[in-house]
Amino acid sequence: MTRTKAITLYVLLVLGSLLALLPFYWMITTSLKSPVEAVRFPPTMIPENIVWQNYPEALRVAPFGRYFFNTIIIAIFTMIGVLITSSLAAFTFTFIKFRGREFLFISFLAMMMVPLPVYIIPGYLILARLGWLDTYMALIVPWVVNIFSIFLLRQHFKSIPISIFESAMIDGCSSFQFLTKIALPMVKPALITITIFSLIGSWNTFIWPLVMTTSDAIRPVQVGLAYFMQEQSTDYTLLSAASTLVIIPVIIIFFIFQRRIISSYMKSGVKG
Repeated sequence: MTRTKAITLYVLLVLGSLLALLPFYWMITTSLKSPVEAVRFPPTMIPENIVWQNYPEALRVAPFGRYFFNTIIIAIFTMIGVLITSSLAAFTFTFIKFRGREFLFISFLAMMMVPLPVYIIPGYLILARLGWLDTYMALIVPWVVNIFSIFLLRQHFKSIPISIFESAMIDGCSSFQFLTKIALPMVKPALITITIFSLIGSWNTFIWPLVMTTSDAIRPVQVGLAYFMQEQSTDYTLLSAASTLVIIPVIIIFFIFQRRIISSYMKSGVKG
C-alpha cells in the first residue's frame, strides 16, 4: 500500500469513527445541559453551564437503583449458566464420539437463525404454565444455553490435540477432570469472551423482559429506561442522563476486555 493510500484510508477511518461517536457525544453533552439549552436552536455543541444535577434527578424520578440491581442479578446468574452449559456441550461435541454428533451440532447452529419473535409467544405460554411470569426465573433460565457460546468454545477445544485427551484417559483421568483441570484452563480467552458477551447481552436485552415482566420490582434496566422515556418524553436532559448511566457500564467492560475478545476470535478460526 502506497503512502497516499494509507493516509487516505486512515483519514476515512477517523471520519467514520467521529461519525459513529457523534450520537454518544450528543447524548452526554445533552445530559449536562439545562432544559432550556437542550431545546435551543441552533443547538450548542458544548454546554454553556454544566448541570450535574440531571443525573441524581434522573435516579430520583425513576427507580433506576432497582433496575440496575435486577440487571446485575440476571446478568450474573445467566453468565454462570452459560459458562456451565457451554463448557459441557462444547466438550461433548469435541471429545465424545457418538452417533449423530455432527448432525446434532449443525442442528444447534441452525437454531441460531430462528428470530426471537418466532418463539416469544410459545415461551410466554410455557412460562405462564410454570408460574414464572414476572420472576427472575423467566429472565434467567431460558437464556442459560447460548448456541454461539457453544460454537465458540468448541472451536477452541478443537485446537487441543485429541492425543492429550486420550493420554489423560489412559492415566485414569475422568472426562470431567479433563474438562475442568486441562481443557478449560487452555481456553481462557474463549471463556472471557463468553463471559463478556453474556454480560453485555443480559445488560442490553429488551424485548423478552418487556413481555415477561409487569412490575418495577423485576424489570431490568433497559425496560425501565423505556418506561422512563415514555414518562419523561419531553425532558431531554433527564432522558440523556438516564441513557448515559445505562450505557456507561457496557462501554467500560468492552474497552477493558476488547483485546481478549479479538484474541478469542482469532484463535477460534485457527482450526475447525
